[in-house]
Amino acid sequence: MHDDGELVLPAPCLVVLVGPVASGKSSWAARYFAPEQIVSSDVLRGVVGESAHDLSASADAFAVLDDIVARRLRRRLTTVIDSLGLERARRDAWRALAEAAGVPAVAVVFDTPPAECRRRNAARDSRVPADVVSSQLRRWPDVRDDIHAERWAEVVTPRPAAVVPAALAPRPRRPAAEPPAVAGLRVSGVGVGLHLSSFDWPGGASRFAEHLRRIALEAEQAGLESIWLMDHLRQIPQVGPAWADLPDPYGVLAWLAARTDRVRLGVLVSPAFLRPPALLAKAVATLDVLSAGRAVCGLGVGWYSAEYAAAGIEFPALGDRYRALEDSARALRAFWAKGSPSFSGELLSVPEALSYPRPLQPRVPLLIGGGGERRTLALVARHGDACNLFGEPETVARKVAALHRHCEVVGRDPSEITVSHLSTMLVGRTRAETAALVESLRPRRRSAERFAADVGAGTVDDHARRLERLAEAGVHTAIVRLADVALPGAVERLGELAARVGELVPGDDAQIRRHV
Repeated sequence: MHDDGELVLPAPCLVVLVGPVASGKSSWAARYFAPEQIVSSDVLRGVVGESAHDLSASADAFAVLDDIVARRLRRRLTTVIDSLGLERARRDAWRALAEAAGVPAVAVVFDTPPAECRRRNAARDSRVPADVVSSQLRRWPDVRDDIHAERWAEVVTPRPAAVVPAALAPRPRRPAAEPPAVAGLRVSGVGVGLHLSSFDWPGGASRFAEHLRRIALEAEQAGLESIWLMDHLRQIPQVGPAWADLPDPYGVLAWLAARTDRVRLGVLVSPAFLRPPALLAKAVATLDVLSAGRAVCGLGVGWYSAEYAAAGIEFPALGDRYRALEDSARALRAFWAKGSPSFSGELLSVPEALSYPRPLQPRVPLLIGGGGERRTLALVARHGDACNLFGEPETVARKVAALHRHCEVVGRDPSEITVSHLSTMLVGRTRAETAALVESLRPRRRSAERFAADVGAGTVDDHARRLERLAEAGVHTAIVRLADVALPGAVERLGELAARVGELVPGDDAQIRRHV
């Protein structure tokens, strides 16, 4: 949880401040946390008693404090307990509440010199009696030792602090002797692509082309590797309402092909049952020709049944969708090959796989979406040039290991397959800029912390740290949905991240074949 002296905490978390009177706990909490995140025993004494210094109200104040902490943790809200924290029974109880809520608990230890505590207390308008201060200071060495022996997620010292989405928070370092997540994997650079899934841009449809042109040019100038669109009949609920604008992806990519020079262009991904291979082969080949060989073909089984029911299109059973996916993966190669070969699959029969124009690339990269470890990744090993995964590094590492096992079964070199990872990001250069972006974009009724987690809000440093962990897990390309993509500067900041992670650790003995 440390990075260059900064204390980076995962949201949500429980932060318990521990230290004698006048050790600096309240000042530190007020500087780095929002008022509503801090639960103070002194403040609650003033609520249930005559003043913050009404010690006779302590029992009631702590009863209210414990209730507030429990309720906040059940809602998975970051909570800072500002009290002395000297009683082990209280610390154990707070830690148990955090554990029950699945929230990490961090102890912040204020080991302020005794003379400084006495000096600060003496300067207060309402001083704590000297004998009480002395008693706390005598106990302090034992309390400090106890803290380090207790089961906290981490015990830290006070320093500049920030709370970031849990996915962006640093992880405890692995022991040096622990093997890498995927045996034999070398970490080289991570490429960065841009995923366009929402088109709710200023000016509506009349300014759609203007924004799209600007975003695409900014992506190239920023050094991004690829631009991706979804293939849906209507907007998906994770992104927006069904009636939101969602253009045809192949029409948009063909338009982008004429306005860009370098970025790869692809759909993430087309449901195999929706676009027959003959039509998909022609669309992708045409895109490849228009882009001078920059097309990627994304293929999947589909998932959003409601969009097909609403459009009167049959949504096949999962087994049939998988059979259609394998048939399509094989048939596309036939349509792009020389001549006009016949093709016969489980569901599909093609007497004459004839399609012109031919793609310019000798082998159009085929990305198969989905991370199913038994079926989907086996299809990737047999037919794919790339796969796209979701989740945190631990999940990704497990799926990459499964992919490698499937490759071993079919006798394929796993380094031939590019692993991409899709996630949403909001990228700022500094903590202050990131916080300002969150505040300007969040819905009025959603808290800043919740919205930041929803959009993956963090600094370039935060995101670089996460992409490094994903690279260690086996990811070659990060495909990013930018929460503020239509706003000036958003793509430029993503480009700064791309430059940071382009060469994390040069690979000495493996050249990863980059398709996407």
